[in-house]
Amino acid sequence: MNFETISVIGLGYIGLPTAAVIASRRKKVIGVDINQHAVDTINKGNIHIVEPELDMIVHATVAEGYLQATTKPQPADVFMIAVPTPFNSDTEGKQHKADLSYIESASKALAPVLKTGDLVVLESTSPVGATEKMSAWLAEIRPDLTFPQTHGETSDIRIAHCPERVLPGHVVRELVENDRVIGGMTPKCSEVAKALYQIFVEGECLVTTARTAEMTKLTENSFRDVNIAFANELSVICNKLDINVWELISLANRHPRVEILQPGAGVGGHCIAVDPWFIVDSCPEESQLIRSAREVNDGKPQWVLNQVKDKLDQVRRENSGYTSGDITVACLGISFKPDIDDLRESPALDVARAVAKLGCQVQIVEPNIESLPESMDYTNVELTSLKQSLLEADVVCVLVKHSSFMEQVEFVSAKSNVIDAVGLLR
Repeated sequence: MNFETISVIGLGYIGLPTAAVIASRRKKVIGVDINQHAVDTINKGNIHIVEPELDMIVHATVAEGYLQATTKPQPADVFMIAVPTPFNSDTEGKQHKADLSYIESASKALAPVLKTGDLVVLESTSPVGATEKMSAWLAEIRPDLTFPQTHGETSDIRIAHCPERVLPGHVVRELVENDRVIGGMTPKCSEVAKALYQIFVEGECLVTTARTAEMTKLTENSFRDVNIAFANELSVICNKLDINVWELISLANRHPRVEILQPGAGVGGHCIAVDPWFIVDSCPEESQLIRSAREVNDGKPQWVLNQVKDKLDQVRRENSGYTSGDITVACLGISFKPDIDDLRESPALDVARAVAKLGCQVQIVEPNIESLPESMDYTNVELTSLKQSLLEADVVCVLVKHSSFMEQVEFVSAKSNVIDAVGLLR
């Protein structure tokens, strides 16, 4: 099948690498994003996110004329939607419902330029049924075209869902190497979408239904979440029993059929920390384990914060007359995982923000960002170097296991008041 022009809606951590990799296959790609800064940066051949190898590909494809960015959709043969799908919570933080407003906005923006024969693929991780909703939104705006929900295999527009399944820090490689699950609203939709992904995917393209494809991604991330919750719960138990959890896990993993993951400050990112809630919202009575795992992982940042409070009390006991404002706490890392700049749903960022609210002086050490996010706009917070923080901090809280921190382990371990939430010191 002939895909002359491919449009990628949403140029973030998934959309931009996807657009660049396709463009590197000498296909004309039009990237669309409402962020003017991102668009201008890309059109200069640069990138606005941190992802290894991506800068070279974007620079080359823009220079060769295969990749361009704009703020408004233009006619194309394929539209790939890669926009955020966060969740909305109730006031008690117990009910979490998917926010599909970004998908709806993207659908309404591209609908006017659709033409007969076009393919629309939803890549955004979504609750079951979201692809059908997207198709319905498109049909409402374009009654002159037919869609799979009403015309099946004879529809003018093909609709499919193909969730991304890449690891931040390895996105470029995994976009090409990983298998992809492709779910069309009809078999013909799946066939056309599979042909699209075979342009750049070397892994196997596995065909299923749109609903199964949606559930596949949610299942993958829920599996990870449940396993991480087990490790995080173990760390809390071991702390109470005065056992080194890192040694415990290392020993338990010597069993040939045991492979426990590593605990941390919680679970972050726009996938594992979010997607399980989509299953819980769809089937609340049937998803007890998935809900429990989410609650364990969501509760871990508070547990880390309690450890910080204990250290602050200790410093005050050792220094008569000290108030919170006299104590400096270094928070090492605020991204959601090592060696990236992504702060979405980051438990480390949540801990750092909570520590700042305690009134102490907070030094943020995050080597992958150049400035603090607006959510950390406190007068008692500064972004600083690891060297400075280790010299000045009364309490050190290791929240992310960045490679640069691992190179300085001996200096971190030399501090007297260290909270190690990620096993940097083991």
